[in-house]
Amino acid sequence: MPRFLVFLIAFSVLSLSAEAQRPGPKGPTEVIATIVRAKDFFDSVEALGTTKANETIVITADTAEKVTAIHFEDGQTVKQGDLLITLDKGEEEAALNAALASLAEAKGAYERARTLQDNNALSKGTLQERLATLKQNEASVEEIKSRIEKRDIRAPFDGMLGLREVSVGALVQPGAKITTLDDLSQIKVDFDVPAVFLTSLKPGMSITGLVQAFGDRTFTGEVRTINTQVDPVTRTVTVRAVVSNADGALRPGLLMSVILKKNSRQALVIPEEALIKRGAGNFVYVVTQEQDKMIARQTQIEIGGRMPGFLEVLSGLKADETIVVDGVVKINDGAEIVVRAVEDGTMPLRDLLKQNKGQDAVPAASEKGP
Repeated sequence: MPRFLVFLIAFSVLSLSAEAQRPGPKGPTEVIATIVRAKDFFDSVEALGTTKANETIVITADTAEKVTAIHFEDGQTVKQGDLLITLDKGEEEAALNAALASLAEAKGAYERARTLQDNNALSKGTLQERLATLKQNEASVEEIKSRIEKRDIRAPFDGMLGLREVSVGALVQPGAKITTLDDLSQIKVDFDVPAVFLTSLKPGMSITGLVQAFGDRTFTGEVRTINTQVDPVTRTVTVRAVVSNADGALRPGLLMSVILKKNSRQALVIPEEALIKRGAGNFVYVVTQEQDKMIARQTQIEIGGRMPGFLEVLSGLKADETIVVDGVVKINDGAEIVVRAVEDGTMPLRDLLKQNKGQDAVPAASEKGP
């Protein structure tokens, strides 16, 4: 090999070695931290449920008759006893007048018979016959009045009416749908839970629900009833919960994603973003103060249950310790860091990153918590 080529290769190797040994830019890595705190924690069971009205009926007529008046509008809110529909009463009102006349005559006959019987001018048997006739006429009047009352269809409870299905002059038949009435002050949610959770289910347990139509809005409620039977095919038990619906947003028939909260307890909780998986181990970076510097120390932890976005810590951390929640992929054990912001749960992490972009780092004193 020519001597000048050997010299060129040696020069290149020395140059690369010098370049590798040349110090590069150094400095603390910016991170976002959070304070480890004890919070309410629970194990969750997820299920899909269907919403139902607290009470619901189909308004129908008890007799075949024509509609003479409609006293409600579609979707109207009504109170118990409000008049909804009036049916033709002409025939019943005529029968009532005739029955009242017969009743008056029967009362007069009975009074005369009682006066005669007091004077021993009439047999006791005849008096009893007149009394029986009076009672029959009174019963006839009450029966006709009852038929007339059925011509006035009223709301059986407070609620919201559905769509009107009849018009004035229409002939309704017994059982024919006039409208619907739903009590929406509370909403029932029925969902199926695997039978393995049967021993931990009990009335009063809290639930949260999400409905796609309402985005991130959560609905809260509690378990009202656990069914007495387990489905032998699916090995699930039906649970009924009640959700408050004060603003009337929820309607029957919606699909609701339900999270059933069980085993509520106080636990140390950290965000999922803070966790580092190394093999079978779980680690976080704890922020420590060492010689006026903030250092990230890798610490192994044991995790327990999970909630959306959060993890339960069983061991390895203490309350009020500060850990790195954003920037974990940019640092190693013992790395010098600077805390750009401290997450306190009042703002999503992505918004916190935007807000603190370009701002000065949080001083070391912020380790004590927000």
